[in-house]
Amino acid sequence: MALLARQESSGYDLAQRLKRPLGFFWTAHSSHIYSELARLEEVGFITAQVVTQPTRPAKRLFSVTESGLAALRTWVTSPIEPSPPRDELVLKAYAIWLADPAQAIALFRQQQELHAARLAEYEHILARIEHEHGEQLDITLPDFGNYATLHAGVYAEQASVAWCRWMVEQLTNHSRQEAEQG
Repeated sequence: MALLARQESSGYDLAQRLKRPLGFFWTAHSSHIYSELARLEEVGFITAQVVTQPTRPAKRLFSVTESGLAALRTWVTSPIEPSPPRDELVLKAYAIWLADPAQAIALFRQQQELHAARLAEYEHILARIEHEHGEQLDITLPDFGNYATLHAGVYAEQASVAWCRWMVEQLTNHSRQEAEQG
């Protein structure tokens, strides 16, 4: 609904808009999008308008109703329960004592590079937003949501890069100690 509050969209448009920037932290399959649209329409939070297209099948454009906006405003500030994290790399770190140190170092270096690349992408987008709006973006603008989520992404990626670097250091130190003793 947050996407529809910004701009009326078809289900296909929503799926495309979920790729960036929302895809950085939230994903949904097309089947979920369409079932959620049907549910939101059923409860009166969104409405659909059929738009005929000369060279394509008709499409349905969805928009948020006043009751949908009210529900969204309530939802935005309602407390949430923290989700249990599911991070395969952390799970691998838990069992890393079983791994060949050289392979473990390679894994964590690769992950560090991937997180560093994502961090650079986030920082690039953040810089573009700050160039367009300044560093004190008005919180009442829809772009503030992009700005806020990008900051969350930057902090998360900085932490991941630092942790992967730390893991590489730990594994490298262990390998050096083993080589000195062996």
